[in-house]
Amino acid sequence: MSHYYRLVVSCPDRVGIVSRVSGFIAGHGGSITEASQHSDLESGRFFMRYEILADSIGMPPETLREAFRPIAEEFDMTWALADTRQRRRVVLMVSKASHCLVDLLYRWTAGEIDCEIAAVISNHETMRGLVEWHGIPYYHVPVPSDEKQAAFDEVESIVEEVRADCVVLARYMQILPPTLCERYAGRVINIHHSFLPSFAGAKPYHQAHQRGVKLIGATCHYVTAELDAGPIIEQDIHRVSHCHTPDDLVRFGRDVEKAVLARGLRWHIEDRVLIHGNKTVVFA
Repeated sequence: MSHYYRLVVSCPDRVGIVSRVSGFIAGHGGSITEASQHSDLESGRFFMRYEILADSIGMPPETLREAFRPIAEEFDMTWALADTRQRRRVVLMVSKASHCLVDLLYRWTAGEIDCEIAAVISNHETMRGLVEWHGIPYYHVPVPSDEKQAAFDEVESIVEEVRADCVVLARYMQILPPTLCERYAGRVINIHHSFLPSFAGAKPYHQAHQRGVKLIGATCHYVTAELDAGPIIEQDIHRVSHCHTPDDLVRFGRDVEKAVLARGLRWHIEDRVLIHGNKTVVFA
């Protein structure tokens, strides 16, 4: 498998950014294999993602970062340089619904999602056999209504212990405390079984059925302290009609949820998602 560096940049928009960055890479013999840029005309901000063939540039990532730092300071960049040899460590959190977890595990074993699944955390024992069959550590952390903070303290301890880069709520069905959301801002991904911002909260498919909608959907988004209101990564829909029951909507929705979450996670670990306020720029 080819080895790449990924350079991701966000900065105030001005003339010469692409030329300066591309010239820097070319000046070190680097081959850019994928390039994406976007100028946000409303905010005046510029976004960039480059994939660089690592062998072509002939230096380790630490050296490349130091060499690039003066350019980053010149253009007031928020930036990161990732090395694809360092696979992201992902923690999956799940409750009793298995469809998103099963789908992610399948895609992971098939090589569609290039990461290390460091652990699965659940408030139930239901998924232990499935997870351990895949050779992944399983942590059962009950979340009793009168001791939620203690439970989430344990969750946070596990996430730190396994050195997680990203946490995925694969239908976890528990609300993370604000302190946890803030500590891991931009690193916790949720799948919500609704086309947000419509029908937030519990039982969105039943809400949609009562409203008589013709489209249902799912939303993959980053978790913030405000429930179901974080920056959206990906969404998709399924058409329904008056003939369909709430159970039909739930069944259709599961398929949409799986696909949307898988795409959102893959784009996140490939550094394709840049957060801008409460929105995202997605170079998919």
